[in-house]
Amino acid sequence: NMRLRKLEEKDAPLMLEWMHDPDVVENLNKNFAAMTMDDCKRFIVGSADTKVNLHLAIVDDNDEYMGTVSLKDIHREAGDAEFGITVRAAAMGRGFSSFAMKEMIRIGLEEEKLQKIYWCVDASNGRALHFYDKNGYKRVRYEELGVQADYTEEQIRDFVWYLVEAELAQVDKA
Repeated sequence: NMRLRKLEEKDAPLMLEWMHDPDVVENLNKNFAAMTMDDCKRFIVGSADTKVNLHLAIVDDNDEYMGTVSLKDIHREAGDAEFGITVRAAAMGRGFSSFAMKEMIRIGLEEEKLQKIYWCVDASNGRALHFYDKNGYKRVRYEELGVQADYTEEQIRDFVWYLVEAELAQVDKA
């Protein structure tokens, strides 16, 4: 049994666990190894009062933190946001990522009334690419996103881009 909830300070040690796990962070374009417990606590506290980002904890039925799922850079006028997810090694292959992703996309489209949710994956991150493809998410060219994202030309070229659009999601449900 799994669900999403607000991040809590008690999640910090397990958040730090994945940040310091080389297998989890090897293809993420950020230096998570440098993060500290204080960084995790600051992130958790900061996540509570932002309108630009929605960060939620993925938890099991014992309320144990399994990862974080996010909508980042929410542009309400433009109706778009960037999706992000990271799970602990202990959660991999157990359905937490699929569940959290579907639920966060539902929240984005239905509750936040977004039109587009997009994300990118480093082309060398085979595990993530396989996951998104297996779950039926659509690869697009960056130009097809039609969003104002803050990426370099190199990143745009070297990343694989995915897009979920509101009107297509509605058609799928019919």
